[in-house]
Amino acid sequence: MGMAEYQGKVKNIQDTPFGYTISVIGGKWKMVIIYLLAENQPVRFNELKRQIGTITFKMLSSQLKELEADGLVMRKEYPQVPPKVEYYLTEKAKTLLPVLEELCEWGAKNHNFSD
Repeated sequence: MGMAEYQGKVKNIQDTPFGYTISVIGGKWKMVIIYLLAENQPVRFNELKRQIGTITFKMLSSQLKELEADGLVMRKEYPQVPPKVEYYLTEKAKTLLPVLEELCEWGAKNHNFSD
């Protein structure tokens, strides 16, 4: 179901597939986390933090918990000292990867990287 089918009928954006999608991947960090996990699975918490750089530990933890609750990220904990936790994309999240690829292509076409 596409955007055209909702034209003139939207009372609340949350009641649309677009609203659901934005609620799951919206915000500053979620797509970045998904992108990094797609590039390097599995990834440990501190490695994600290093790769993102400017995110706080608290925010990264919060975003990972939200992605896990929405079924996009799987957390695997190993019973050892010190604790080892790895993060993976779920099959549901992998269905978003073509969308991320399209966003990358849009960016490549619409940004002048030669400057």
